[in-house]
Amino acid sequence: MLNVVVLNGGRGAATIVPALLAVPGLRLTSIVNAYDDGKSTGEIRHFFGMLGPSDLRKVQLLMLPHDETYETSLALFDRRFDMAAGKQDTLAALRRFCEGDDHLDGIGPLPPRIAHGLRRWSQVFLDALPLAEAVAGRSFECADCALMNCLYAGAFLDHGRDFEQTVWAVDRLFRLRGVVLPNSCDNRWLAAEREDGSILHCEADIVELRSNDRLSRLFLLEEPIDAEGLSALAPEDRSRFLAQRHTPVRLSAGAKLAVEQADVIIYSAGTQHSSLYPTYMSRGLAGAIAGNSDALKVFVTNIGADYETPRYKTSDFVNGALRFLKLGEQRRIATEDLIDTVLINSSRIKSDETYVEDDAENFAGLPVERIVADFESREAPGKHDGAAIVRVILDLLEAPSAGRRHA
Repeated sequence: MLNVVVLNGGRGAATIVPALLAVPGLRLTSIVNAYDDGKSTGEIRHFFGMLGPSDLRKVQLLMLPHDETYETSLALFDRRFDMAAGKQDTLAALRRFCEGDDHLDGIGPLPPRIAHGLRRWSQVFLDALPLAEAVAGRSFECADCALMNCLYAGAFLDHGRDFEQTVWAVDRLFRLRGVVLPNSCDNRWLAAEREDGSILHCEADIVELRSNDRLSRLFLLEEPIDAEGLSALAPEDRSRFLAQRHTPVRLSAGAKLAVEQADVIIYSAGTQHSSLYPTYMSRGLAGAIAGNSDALKVFVTNIGADYETPRYKTSDFVNGALRFLKLGEQRRIATEDLIDTVLINSSRIKSDETYVEDDAENFAGLPVERIVADFESREAPGKHDGAAIVRVILDLLEAPSAGRRHA
């Protein structure tokens, strides 16, 4: 059995995860951070005091078994409550399901095994919501809320507020083909500072407020930022205030074990500051990667520029990852113990795509192997061809082990 670990966000591994799952004899584990706080995920987090399930849910969707339950399960993972639906209509759909309706918000009939678990989590959510609203002093916003986010909240409460056990419970209920794990179970809120000194108050701001100014710092906070309160400080003091409250997280036990047992560790492409760097900052992650001297460690650079990294070249992605990986450690870790090989796309299929430039000259000081090849999908230009990446990784595994670096 080949153990493969992918460090990824919610959508960045959408091509590579299915390609890995198609390889016989491969056990896949995806490690994802849960600091998303936008839209319905933000509502769930604020009302129930939990990490955000959205990005984990997106990867779990990719791992649904292709059996008789697939179409129904896919609909559940994709379903969002109607924007025009009132709160009472939304909650009524959950109540009807709890009372025995074999459809959930019109989806079904659900397989009895899945329906049994979801009924329990729905009931826990419905019982807890009025109390949470009373404490919050406002009504929960259901419009466009992801159905599975509400069920995740119920599962979280049903499992004693243990987020890792909650994720495992969803895995077991749907009999996923791979494993998705949170990088950490420490509940944190993400904020950032741009190079121009401006503050992005939450993960949603990092994702949505586009700018050509690079992000210079990330902060993990125990409480969401009070933007109005922060504005009372002088601009030069706001970053200092956040730095004083930055609280590192510990790598979860499940994620640590997966990295230690991996034969291959893949750094997926994706949005860096919101999806990947916060995971890399986890205390113990870099040490676990470096300590697994037998694993092949492959870094996949982005194909196209995005709003978080508008001027990044290929070396910037590698150097950025190394910087945040080493932030999570209190000892020096050599680059060659973290990354063996970097995969860089060379194709230019999509005329309107802003492709990431390869600055080969800036790799001179990086002790990594570079593989520059056509990794772009023909079916979805501008995105990676997951199967092509997996083929290269399997070829690297077949190469003589003497070329592999050891700690």
